[in-house]
Amino acid sequence: MTNYKSGFVAIIGRPNVGKSTLLNQILKEKLAIVTPKAQTTRNKIQGIYTTDNEQVIFVDTPGIHTAFNELGEVMNKMAFSSFEGMDAIIWLIDGNTEITDFDLGIAKELKKVDCPVILAINKVDLVKDEAKVKTVIDQYKKAYDFKGGITISAMLNHNVDKLIEMIVELLPHGPQYYPEDQLLDQPERFVVQELIREKVLLLTSKEVPHSVAVMVESFKTSKKNPNLVEIMATIIVERASQKKIIIGEKGSMIKKIGTMARGDIVKFLGNKVYLELFVKVESDWRNKKSQLKEYGYKLDN
Repeated sequence: MTNYKSGFVAIIGRPNVGKSTLLNQILKEKLAIVTPKAQTTRNKIQGIYTTDNEQVIFVDTPGIHTAFNELGEVMNKMAFSSFEGMDAIIWLIDGNTEITDFDLGIAKELKKVDCPVILAINKVDLVKDEAKVKTVIDQYKKAYDFKGGITISAMLNHNVDKLIEMIVELLPHGPQYYPEDQLLDQPERFVVQELIREKVLLLTSKEVPHSVAVMVESFKTSKKNPNLVEIMATIIVERASQKKIIIGEKGSMIKKIGTMARGDIVKFLGNKVYLELFVKVESDWRNKKSQLKEYGYKLDN
């Protein structure tokens, strides 16, 4: 495999620009959760794209944002730490949104990194003013010397293949790091937790989404049925009022969350699933390092 190419590529950008949607489109599999809520992605997720000629490890990162609590600080550290050790970076932006001082700060951090950066202008299917998009692109070009740029729609799979081609061109010759059938670097428990959290984000509103964490307490194959996976998970919130919302009247909301999550978990695992959900109140957990660590957030990044 002397001509084989491989490398690590970070997908960075502000919240809600479509990073997870892009990763799922590249892998042709729903592995990163997607919701309209900002800061849906909280951990770095490595999606593995493999062909006969290359293997690209795409690192989906939390959206870079203004942090208001310890969790936000941790998420930003994870995002910025992903700049290091990459063979290339995709800076994904919303083509309908002009550059801000916050984006200029991202550009400043990127200048400290010695690897090529591609500007990917997403959501072009929603563009109504092409002149405005051109202005946005010019603003970013003034802020950073990109290796290349491309307009895409991650949702509609427009130009995603061309973006992959651009990335592969930049990668060095190297080994195949993961088995060809592996798509994700995270264990199944992590994906299950994320799928449950996604349903909470989609079905609840107001103060609930940002205050939610999910922990899989038990994940095992049934002793009576080898085709059945038994899962017990806890949804953590910060206030009793949020617990009441998650449970719903006569348990209606938690039942709906469980039903929707179970459907996606079945597709992901390829097995029948028994899912049992609980709700626990942990006051101000987003500002407690001990709780963040327990819930799987790496504080040393």
